[in-house]
Amino acid sequence: MRRSISGVVIIAALIVAVSGAVALGQDKKGAAKEKTLYDRLGGKGAITKVVDEFVSNCAADTKINAFFAKTAADPARLKKFKANLVDQICEASGGPCKYKGKDMKTAHKGMGVSGADFDALVGDLVKALDKFKVPEKEKGELLGALGPMKGDIVEK
Repeated sequence: MRRSISGVVIIAALIVAVSGAVALGQDKKGAAKEKTLYDRLGGKGAITKVVDEFVSNCAADTKINAFFAKTAADPARLKKFKANLVDQICEASGGPCKYKGKDMKTAHKGMGVSGADFDALVGDLVKALDKFKVPEKEKGELLGALGPMKGDIVEK
């Protein structure tokens, strides 16, 4: 069974479902306009920090780190993976990036991800979001998107 860092893509996919989330801001004319989740999260720099912490959390989590061992051991592969994850989150949250990775069903096929694995991954994401004090509203939007993806990711 092939297990790889693509397990982290689980979380990236959750953000795809959040791209329509908005908050109120103001445009140049003072009129109310919608603010993207990307902006509310703090842009690409903030997303990169959360992804770095999240990937570190997953690599240290003995419940799921076997999914990440090969990628974590290869610096070039790890760098590319993180960049893809940042791009996916950036695009999905309304930012300017373009994600070119696999869909969640394809990315996780044959990995044998269980419900417990999925839950551990979510816990690692929450830990990263909490470290950077992501507001409850934005955190809730990201976590709320996990439910629909679980069926494409969990195999057992």
